[in-house]
Amino acid sequence: MKEDFRSVEFAPGKTLSIETGRIAKQADGAVVVRMGDTMVLCTAVSSKEPTDKPFFPLTVDLRESFSAGGKFPGGFIKREGRPNDKEVLSSRLIDRSLRPLFPDGYRFDTQIICSVLSSDGEHDGDVLGGVGASAALHISDVPFAGPIAEVRVGRIDGEFIINPTISEMEESDIDMIIGGTAESVIMMEGEMEEISEKEMLNAIKAAHKSIKKLCEFQEELREEFGKEKRDFEPEPVDEDLKN
Repeated sequence: MKEDFRSVEFAPGKTLSIETGRIAKQADGAVVVRMGDTMVLCTAVSSKEPTDKPFFPLTVDLRESFSAGGKFPGGFIKREGRPNDKEVLSSRLIDRSLRPLFPDGYRFDTQIICSVLSSDGEHDGDVLGGVGASAALHISDVPFAGPIAEVRVGRIDGEFIINPTISEMEESDIDMIIGGTAESVIMMEGEMEEISEKEMLNAIKAAHKSIKKLCEFQEELREEFGKEKRDFEPEPVDEDLKN
């Protein structure tokens, strides 16, 4: 696997970098995504043999350890605990963006693990995990009709901000995460004060503009570092069942 480091400015004053080839080389795909001093390692692994489960067994796990912030648990037990609510919800957001882009009938155990390696206290690792998970899948040999990207939208004094810092979010009246491909929006979730339909559409358009840049960035990564995709033929579906 070749080693390299790439970066892109996906919004005014917002730069994201992706590194691949240095760590987690046994995974089907692995990248380290960085904004500021927040770094997230994202790995993608899919089994070579299908399961007998009647659904797609995809697991997405985003973990933000105490050690990422230079801390450790203060109690008698020093090990990391179970995922907190934020980690569980962030993992679900990534899952909802990725799952629709796997082939119909794909029954192979697939795991996406996003580990926050370091946190600067300003750049949240949740949306970085979404971009990293997509990039890891996109450069891997796992069948995946991506890429996708996730961004957070905030608004301060009427101006939309893409991936605002944690301190900026204290002044924002919108907190929305949007995921999608270069062509369309797949998922959105958030909270905000009451806004008009026009303002909501403008927020989505601002987010999708950055999503397109991040997807194009991942396409460039795949051209240089991507593996050949595995052959996968879904089982035929009885046409009578569709009708």
